[in-house]
Amino acid sequence: MTVVKGTKGHVFGRKRPAATGAHPIHLAPARDTHFRDLPETAGKPPFRLDLKDVLDAAAYKAVANSKKLIFHLNGDTGGIKEAMPQKLVASGMEADLGIPADDGSLPQFLYITGDCVYFNGSISEYYAQFYMPYEHYDRPVFAVPGNHDGENLSIGADQGTTLDGFQRNFCADKPGQKMPEAGDSHRTAMNQPNFYWTLLTPLCSIVGLYSNVPEGGDIREPQLSWLVNELKTLPKSMPLFIALHHPPYSADNFHSGSSYMRKVIQDAASSAGREPDMVLAGHVHNYQRITATRADGTVVPHLVCGAGGYHNLHSIMKVNGAKMITPVDFDAGDGETVRLEKYSDDHHGFLRFEVTKKTITGRYYEVPRPQEPYSKGSQLLDYWEYDWKKRQWVSNAL
Repeated sequence: MTVVKGTKGHVFGRKRPAATGAHPIHLAPARDTHFRDLPETAGKPPFRLDLKDVLDAAAYKAVANSKKLIFHLNGDTGGIKEAMPQKLVASGMEADLGIPADDGSLPQFLYITGDCVYFNGSISEYYAQFYMPYEHYDRPVFAVPGNHDGENLSIGADQGTTLDGFQRNFCADKPGQKMPEAGDSHRTAMNQPNFYWTLLTPLCSIVGLYSNVPEGGDIREPQLSWLVNELKTLPKSMPLFIALHHPPYSADNFHSGSSYMRKVIQDAASSAGREPDMVLAGHVHNYQRITATRADGTVVPHLVCGAGGYHNLHSIMKVNGAKMITPVDFDAGDGETVRLEKYSDDHHGFLRFEVTKKTITGRYYEVPRPQEPYSKGSQLLDYWEYDWKKRQWVSNAL
């Protein structure tokens, strides 16, 4: 096993740059990466949406009776410039909708960890990058915004203010609304109560954060206090996921992880007296399964799932010039160890979750590359089971 100590050349977390309006890796003159204040939404605190108010009664009853929730996770889905990767991921998820678990349970929804529409969340791009690719994905789609969803431009008649497109299509003021940008799609807008919000389900709670536009993320009040309150008050009888765009940890060679977001989550957990059972992120365009072990021995799995459709993938950094062979341990400082368990950086793909009263099971599938035969179908890359009550991997072998 490779053990990487320190951070020089192998950065699992980088500090959020000062709010100068630009980041060294995003120097395109049209970009403006300063913090954006959030628009008001129709939702009321504590900004919770119950799955039973979204699924039809029969589907919700099936989830409750089976005591198993299956859903898909993805991020950075917008297929601008080259649409085929997003279409192949969507096709893979559509096929997976028909594959039952052992008890007959089927996936119930897709959760996107941001960057739904590139490059600036434009309303005019929602048909091509959202409604059309998922026209045959006949399940609800939930999301938190990514930096590109909120990074409006100051130029162009269509841009509007920050998060306009996301608000119209994910935070509509009532359910069942058909937006003009949906075109000939049958999908209606989702009525999430806010840009940061919690999805309540019979088997888990998903706390969605909006980490804003700056590289590395930026979360301010009142969202910080809201996060602490959700950690304190949501049921402890079921696992709690935190979903956000900017990952606290990443071993890629483009963005890296955000030490700022790492501190936000750890400070909130300390204030609330409760750690999340798993952290889900995007932003980095690949798949990574990471185990963070705190100084006190607490284990918190982190998943980066950002290969959902944007054409450019991000490579995992190399060790001594060679491709990483997992598992790889990193010394994250402050007595914390971070292990990269598995990754995929050369294919797009999606993650399938199965949540029960005891375990969380994950299957990550790679889809064919655009130049490969589509008949190849989805290929299982990673399989794991996690006992969220004991905070340990049950199966971690594939």
